[in-house]
Amino acid sequence: MTDSMLDRARLYQDELSDIRRDIHAHPELGLEEYRTSDLVARKLEEWGIEVHRGVGKTGVVGVLRNGNGQATVGLRADMDALPMQEATGLPYASQTPGRMHACGHDGHTTILLGAAKYLAETRAFNGTVNFIFQPAEEGCGGAEAMLKDGLFQRFPCDAVFGLHNRPGIPVGQFATSPGVRFAGAAFFDISITGKGAHGARPQEGIDPVMVACHLATALQTIVSRNISAQDAAVLSVTRIQSGDAYNVIPQHAVLAGTVRTMKSDVMATVERNMKRLAVSVAEGFGARAEVDFRNLFAPVVNDDREFRLYADAAASVAGEANVERNAPPAMGSEDFGAMMEQVPGAHIMFGNGDTAGVHHQAYDFNDKAIPYGVALLAAITEKKLPRGSID
Repeated sequence: MTDSMLDRARLYQDELSDIRRDIHAHPELGLEEYRTSDLVARKLEEWGIEVHRGVGKTGVVGVLRNGNGQATVGLRADMDALPMQEATGLPYASQTPGRMHACGHDGHTTILLGAAKYLAETRAFNGTVNFIFQPAEEGCGGAEAMLKDGLFQRFPCDAVFGLHNRPGIPVGQFATSPGVRFAGAAFFDISITGKGAHGARPQEGIDPVMVACHLATALQTIVSRNISAQDAAVLSVTRIQSGDAYNVIPQHAVLAGTVRTMKSDVMATVERNMKRLAVSVAEGFGARAEVDFRNLFAPVVNDDREFRLYADAAASVAGEANVERNAPPAMGSEDFGAMMEQVPGAHIMFGNGDTAGVHHQAYDFNDKAIPYGVALLAAITEKKLPRGSID
């Protein structure tokens, strides 16, 4: 059964690789995936699958029913690219300057399409499969947009499953674990207002650059002094912007960055202390500070039951020796967590081989991984929706 499942998925290799490379050559940013979502919808329609466009603006949901079963399952993939310049030199490299599929979402979309094709042909399940093609995973709120558009009210799911490629893991291997898989994430901007002056007469002004430098250091005490050592948290100041001239003390400065935590209450503690520190440090210098703290990603937490079924499905495809069931959680984030807050589910990583890392200008999705992803999604569907008796 399992060998034939992977073998059948491999029969789609050439067709799916062509689709993946077409998507790769035409990358689109979050909530702008009009070409990609149209391609997805047309392929689903071609394979006889019911299609719903515009879910969460550019999201697409395909619905496939079989038999008399009332159980439902959701399979989710992301579609958006990143705002960066590609440097692979590949024949199918991005044709849009400053846009690149550097995280493999082109591959994820293609895998979900392959699973849709497989399940539409084989129909070895009893119930309903919802193929969820999500826009805007890269910090633009695509999961939340679909949820606000009634995703699970319109397309009920008993469980939902997602996947993501991982460079450094060999093709044909999988990694997951129970509990927290990815951190929650927030972005922040701190706007500091001082008083401009001549650079030679700093006593006449209030220097926002100095405030920003002190605040950047002070913020690091939040993790070291406000968060328990037993809880994981990362606070990174990634940008300080201010001024245009060598001899002018500017009026304003902006400090920005990201926070990652494994627990929502830890994120709330970081936010509360950040706002306290920003205001107090700025006031100590005679300046003002305003904090814009945007909690973008919920932690991705695998449901215990769905995790076991998903890992078992991976083992049925690749063999138990190729499934890591206790992989360490990552401080990276995935907005799939927002969906999993509403519906139990599980997430898994699959090997992309020895390639450049994600979010790197030389990254490329490994097409050899496509059949493994297709077979995995088909396997978890058949496990969740066993055939039994069908009228």
